[in-house]
Amino acid sequence: MKINILFYLLFFASQVHAGGVEALKAFIGDTRTAKSAFSQTVTDQNGKLRQKSEGTLAFSRPGKFRWVYQKPYEQLIVGDGAKLWIYDADLEQVTVKKLGDALGSSPAALLAGSNEIEKYFMLKDAGMEDGMEWLEARPRDKESTFEFVRMGFAGGTLKAMQLKDSFGQTTELKFSKLEKNPQLNTSDFKFTPPKGVDIISE
Repeated sequence: MKINILFYLLFFASQVHAGGVEALKAFIGDTRTAKSAFSQTVTDQNGKLRQKSEGTLAFSRPGKFRWVYQKPYEQLIVGDGAKLWIYDADLEQVTVKKLGDALGSSPAALLAGSNEIEKYFMLKDAGMEDGMEWLEARPRDKESTFEFVRMGFAGGTLKAMQLKDSFGQTTELKFSKLEKNPQLNTSDFKFTPPKGVDIISE
């Protein structure tokens, strides 16, 4: 079960006009917290649909995020600023990873990381498509497990992300009802493993 492919891949230019890179920088500049619903699909290198899922997310920059997969399987991913917790409810299993510098070069950093995005990614505009301004972010780390991430913005709001991994799979996220700078509970970014679950540290 690879619902959280976006996170297992860790653990998210000069401008002629205001394009996708400028939209990302503006989004980062005025968004400290956010929450949204999302849908996610994963397709293989031949374009065959492998998985569909949906859920909600919230983040508080830098380094804190919460992803809740509700369908088809329940799964919770929490970044508390120091550790990444991945809880598979059906497997009764928790995986724990250290965030550290790994967040900076991961796809998740494009949402919940610091403002030093260009330290870890090469950014370029990717044009207009489906009513959105797109950018492409390629990791500077040559040993990264993904090739690139694309992000689409419309009206100053993040609408979509696409990630292509080193296996040729493409993960696409579509965001809806995204709220910028809502008041979030600090408890949302804390996780205590339920009693009786297996805990795997990496």
